[in-house]
Amino acid sequence: MNEETLQGHQFPTTELFGIPIAALTLSDALTVIDQAIAQRRPLQIGVVNAAKVVNMGKDPDLRKSVLSSDIILADGAGVVWSSKLLGQALPERVTGIDLMFGMLTMGNEKGYRVFLLGATDEVLTKVVNNIHDDYPGVHIAGYANGYFSAADEESIAEEIKKSRADILLVAITSPKKENFLARWSDYIDAPVCHGVGGSFDVYSGKVKRAPEIWQRLGFEWLYRVKQEPGRLWKRYLITNIAFIRLTLGCLLSQRSNKG
Repeated sequence: MNEETLQGHQFPTTELFGIPIAALTLSDALTVIDQAIAQRRPLQIGVVNAAKVVNMGKDPDLRKSVLSSDIILADGAGVVWSSKLLGQALPERVTGIDLMFGMLTMGNEKGYRVFLLGATDEVLTKVVNNIHDDYPGVHIAGYANGYFSAADEESIAEEIKKSRADILLVAITSPKKENFLARWSDYIDAPVCHGVGGSFDVYSGKVKRAPEIWQRLGFEWLYRVKQEPGRLWKRYLITNIAFIRLTLGCLLSQRSNKG
């Protein structure tokens, strides 16, 4: 376990699969975020789950983009399980959506300015309305849907920069969101940039989040497959098997080195 310092806040990191993952609880992560906003210092947040770890091994650009993050958190239960199996236990899973809601809760108290990027116009409008209702203290600095081309990126980044947002939430699929943040987070000048994936779909009600018991058991991914089996079963089957193989390979390598 290593120690890293960010924004004057020291926190432990665990090296898994060549990725320095912050060994933080959700509460710890929100403390780091609050400090970053208070000090107006950049904090690009990365999150990893089993699928992303596997895809990082196949996609050098994705790997580079994730590793450019200032802090990387374990979004997936599989990553936490692997950390325990490999003797480098992470304290808990910190999901992107829970972190998003935590930021909005803090923002409701402290008046954070939030820019929303991603999803369809329909979903985005619902999310904006929900934030107004649920977190009236949050200021919506701006919003734009996630269906833009590479040629549009600069104008999107300029719009976010002009919004003077404290937090940028990016609800775009991987690897587009990671690559966008790696290219533009410095220019955007928002203290906190966080890729939240499909969280807008959940918050809008378009997609149901797994019940808490499924989340605690680490089967949130299975609940997603249950909702969209035709689209998701093969993807999760392939990546989960690949992740198990990767974990077992690391475990065997550890034992071989000890021997």
